[in-house]
Amino acid sequence: MQLAEFDYALPEEAIAQHPVEPRDAARLLVDGGTGAAPSHRTVADLPELVRPGDVIVVNTTRVLPARLLLRKATGGAAEVLLLERAGEATWEALVRPGRRLPPGTLLTPADGPVARAGGPPDDDGAGKFAVEVGEVVGDDGRRLVHLHLGGAEDELAALERHGAVPLPPYITAPLADAERYQTVYADRPGSVAAPTAGLHLTEAVLDGCRAVGADVVPVELLVGLGTFRPIATERVEDHVMHAERYVVPEATQAAVDGARRVVAVGTTAVRALESAAATGRPTGRTDLFIRRPYPWRVVDVLLTNFHMPRSSLLVLIDAFVGPRWRDLYATALDGGYRFLSFGDAMLLTRTEGR
Repeated sequence: MQLAEFDYALPEEAIAQHPVEPRDAARLLVDGGTGAAPSHRTVADLPELVRPGDVIVVNTTRVLPARLLLRKATGGAAEVLLLERAGEATWEALVRPGRRLPPGTLLTPADGPVARAGGPPDDDGAGKFAVEVGEVVGDDGRRLVHLHLGGAEDELAALERHGAVPLPPYITAPLADAERYQTVYADRPGSVAAPTAGLHLTEAVLDGCRAVGADVVPVELLVGLGTFRPIATERVEDHVMHAERYVVPEATQAAVDGARRVVAVGTTAVRALESAAATGRPTGRTDLFIRRPYPWRVVDVLLTNFHMPRSSLLVLIDAFVGPRWRDLYATALDGGYRFLSFGDAMLLTRTEGR
């Protein structure tokens, strides 16, 4: 497959800059299947679209305040995006400007004291926090970094104090409430991006789904570089996914095994479920790259946002419904649907034989 097969024209004005209020007012394009026209609903209507015996699977990961705006001892600006924990207070990260930050460079918060030569700041309070840049890992620009926490502050508290939720680069407007980039069921912090299909769901919608006889169960996939890294190869099959951690709890697996239909909320829930089914391991790291032809084992229905052109997420959608994704996307663009992380959603039913 050539990457050009997954290109489409995305006007800048179609990219949502703010989440809709309330959450479940997001529009929902409901796939009618091969040869049938889609219908136009809202996420608030989801209880009318699920069935008794359905199992709805949500990714309960919480987004870390993983974006750190820092400065060098010279006063120059730097930025660190934490990706995945690699040890005690040690992370894999993206670091900018990478070429100007050799191993051993100490970075401190942009609004705090500058690190002194030979060690982290030693004054009291928040000034003790510093990030030490380490060596390169992998061939995609990742670095190891070590967090100097200082005092009695634990790692998460330090990140809450000094970090920010890392919004995607195409969102240029400030976010008034950081909780709007978290799902209502977000649990353990660990991701660097939100499982965005779940941003539309409310407790009222989930309760409505339960009331009609559907079950709602959790998985966890720590959203990282594997999910948002763009495809850089002309041949889609040559793309390599960066591994991400996942957990499918035993109770979730039991519910899925007995489901009438499995309804995944977002592509990250899909990858967690399909990874566990493919490997037989309920926890682990997955670099599963879903592309056609793919032997679907678990997911029957997918609630998902509209994705970037030429992305691994769009390749997954193609594997799920086939080439009609183009008609669905064209319908959405013509109808003024909002795209990407803060945009609207669609409800897809897997094409038979896929």
